[in-house]
Amino acid sequence: MVNNNENGKELAESKVEGNLRKVYIVVILLPILAFILSFPLGRYPISIPDLLSALAGKIFPFVHGPEGVINTVIFQVRLPRILAAMLVGAALSIAGAAYQGMFKNPLVSPDILGASSGAGLGAALAIFFSLNVVGIQVSAFVVSLLAVIAVYFLSNKVKRDPTLALVLTGILVGTLCSSFTSLLKYMADPYDKLPAITFWLMGSLATVSPKNVISSFVIMLAGGVPLYLLRWRLNVLSLGEEEGKTLGLETGKLRLAVIICSSLLTAGAVSISGLIGWVGLIVPHLARMLVGPNYKVLLPVSIAIGSVYMLLVDDLARCLTSAEIPLGILTSIIGAPFFFAILLRGKKGLV
Repeated sequence: MVNNNENGKELAESKVEGNLRKVYIVVILLPILAFILSFPLGRYPISIPDLLSALAGKIFPFVHGPEGVINTVIFQVRLPRILAAMLVGAALSIAGAAYQGMFKNPLVSPDILGASSGAGLGAALAIFFSLNVVGIQVSAFVVSLLAVIAVYFLSNKVKRDPTLALVLTGILVGTLCSSFTSLLKYMADPYDKLPAITFWLMGSLATVSPKNVISSFVIMLAGGVPLYLLRWRLNVLSLGEEEGKTLGLETGKLRLAVIICSSLLTAGAVSISGLIGWVGLIVPHLARMLVGPNYKVLLPVSIAIGSVYMLLVDDLARCLTSAEIPLGILTSIIGAPFFFAILLRGKKGLV
């Protein structure tokens, strides 16, 4: 009887492992497929043979790829935008997954500590003072980090539950940043700067350049790699403060590391894309439904799904109508019903 039970457990475990392998294969193939299929999409048509020839020409010196307009569109316009969309989606997703575990709350998103609101204020300041695109991105990144730093130090002054203090001070700082952004919009030139501020706040990758992709990649790498290496500790942190200390985990230092890494990811993402909601909220839920709550597999799956999701949304933004739709509008339209569908499934997709 005991042997039968053990055999049943082994069969169940092998079945689960087999399903996880299938999910991993799909998760690996989806970003590659989405990456390739996104190049032909756009106002300037590019065939798959021309795309493959151009890519081969860049990889292999002896292959002569297409030149002229096709080459410019592929490598100067679409490649940076595709890579930026995948980076932004991956960064927001991994930050959202980490925060949901740290705060033990399935409704937490990457802007919980005011990073997005700070980025919006920084961008509004730069546009108000007529800075160029680079200045806008740098200002958004710096003010975003300053907002998170303010949240962290203010929360340390609150002599209560540290997790609750972070949430409350995050709401406070985020509200202040949003209020100052609204003040700048009220004071801005209604025919020039106000439309620019409004459009940036709605999110877009229309002005992204190869340099933006490289600089953002470095920032996101600095935040993503440590978080990925610490993913197994997030399992313990998600159990709670007391449980983590009981198991010998320095929860204070780990919480600070998660905040720093997630803030770098969020600030690096929103500095080039503008404010984009729902990605860091719904993607971790979808990943959790596929592979479970174990952060060893949850984080890499969130990265893959987030990159594909953001890329598909950007494809829709530039192809759905003649005028490009802001990303923030599409992510809200898609994300809200999708999240409601997850809620209808019960607790399976929740923390």
